[in-house]
Amino acid sequence: MSDYITENTNEDRIDRRGYLKCMAWAGTGVVFGVTGGILGSRMLGGSAHAAAAGTAEQAPGALFSFVQISDSHIGFHKPANPDVGATFRETIARINALPQAPDFILHTGDLTQLSETKEFDDLQQMLKDCKTKQVFFVPGEHDVLSDNGAQYLERFGKGTHGTGWYSFDQKGVHFIGLVNVATVKEGGLGVLGQEQLDWLQKDLAPLSKSTPIVVFAHIPLWTIYPQWGWGTDDSARALEMLKPFGSVTVLNGHIHQTMQKVEGNITFHTARSTAFPQPAPGTAPKAGPMAVPAEKLRSYLGITSVSYTETSHSLAIIDSTLAAAK
Repeated sequence: MSDYITENTNEDRIDRRGYLKCMAWAGTGVVFGVTGGILGSRMLGGSAHAAAAGTAEQAPGALFSFVQISDSHIGFHKPANPDVGATFRETIARINALPQAPDFILHTGDLTQLSETKEFDDLQQMLKDCKTKQVFFVPGEHDVLSDNGAQYLERFGKGTHGTGWYSFDQKGVHFIGLVNVATVKEGGLGVLGQEQLDWLQKDLAPLSKSTPIVVFAHIPLWTIYPQWGWGTDDSARALEMLKPFGSVTVLNGHIHQTMQKVEGNITFHTARSTAFPQPAPGTAPKAGPMAVPAEKLRSYLGITSVSYTETSHSLAIIDSTLAAAK
């Protein structure tokens, strides 16, 4: 086990100040509930039936649910996945087949590979097949490559602030979409910037400290592996603003694998890609697309389902792979 992660020895429970490296490489998900910042978990089998059973067990009477997808990289066509459109369509089919339709979808960035017009067009066309029509986006670094994010903002950022940050409320939960890729250099850490931090402070000011908060951004807001740019340089300032709140969940993409960290009342969760896997931190010379046997690819790709139960102010999160839908 690499030294970037502290191995949990308490069976399947997560130490609240440690990390859990999920069974992403075996296609196994983790279901967990968050109450007052303390997280409990158990491993799931890979089947859709098991995932549905986990949802019912962890979040009875859920007030609403949503799905996180990430890193679709439409336009990518290298050996790690020559047809990312096919796996994205499978992702949409997986969402459509959920036992209960989610209220909305969060896409945590890298919608496209090179931020080209056709790539955005193809993504939007495929999303038309999704029964869940409401989708909230934040950009990844690949979405701002060619034009500093102008096309992304025109298509997905209307009504947002700055380079695309915004917030909204859903049945008592406050959602905050942050942008930490606008000035990022290749392989560098993400950056929020002073203007966005000032906005965040104002956005949080009127909220009760008991309000559950979900923050979503592309690059992780916790430092996973700075050598590969897997972290956000000024995230500590944002997290300091969030610490007084009783329940905060932070959802990210970028690293194409599931990992969690719990610190105080803040739970961090990264998502799989729908396109291709990346190596675990420090296990390769650099980050990037990782080729695996074709028959195993769908065990590395997947979605995250989240449900909220008002009575316990908890979020129940299930990771599932595309292989689980077979």
